[in-house]
Order: sequence, then structure tokens, then C-alpha cells
Amino acid sequence: MFMDEVVFSGLAIVGLTCAFFVGVYIAVKKDIKKHGTGE
Repeated sequence: MFMDEVVFSGLAIVGLTCAFFVGVYIAVKKDIKKHGTGE
């Protein structure tokens, strides 16, 4: 059962990484929408 901790920590890292990239993507999308073309 020692694999559970490894799998859980791995999923946690992947989840946090995905959440981070999604947050950045949303922030960039909002920024582009705010400035129009983004230039």
C-alpha cells in the first residue's frame, strides 16, 4: 500500500500544475479581451 502516497502526491502535483496553467490561461484571455487585439 506504500504506492498510495506516491500516486496521491503525483496526482496532487499534476492537479496543481494544471490549475496553475488554467489560471494563467484565463488571466491571459481576460487581458486580451480587455485590450482588444492584445497589442
